[in-house]
Amino acid sequence: MSILGKIFTWWDGATVGTLLNSWSTGEKVGEDSLGNRYFRAKKGGRRWVIYNGSNDASRVPPEWHGWLHGTFEELPADVLPAPRAWEREPTANLTGSTGAYRPAGALERGGHRAAATGDYEAWRPGAE
Repeated sequence: MSILGKIFTWWDGATVGTLLNSWSTGEKVGEDSLGNRYFRAKKGGRRWVIYNGSNDASRVPPEWHGWLHGTFEELPADVLPAPRAWEREPTANLTGSTGAYRPAGALERGGHRAAATGDYEAWRPGAE
């Protein structure tokens, strides 16, 4: 991305202000499996993330989400137990993308759904 893009956009990576703030007043405390980098202010309790790629909050793993929002003070690696065998990796929010769920009857799938089965009766005012 060009330098002008960095100055004026926030939706695709960190802005220049955030990058400068991270280098000058912040300290890097960790990185997750997706490459997102986490910082906290050297003075004060402010915490932030610099995304590896597009700025999408659903790409922050749950353990780092808890740290960012002050649910716990310690870093996730220090406070949380090891992942269990049945736990899966978090997935990104696919809403608005080509991978989003589209049920039968959705406009993107033709807009036609199966006919009603007859077990539903519409409400009519005054019919008790």
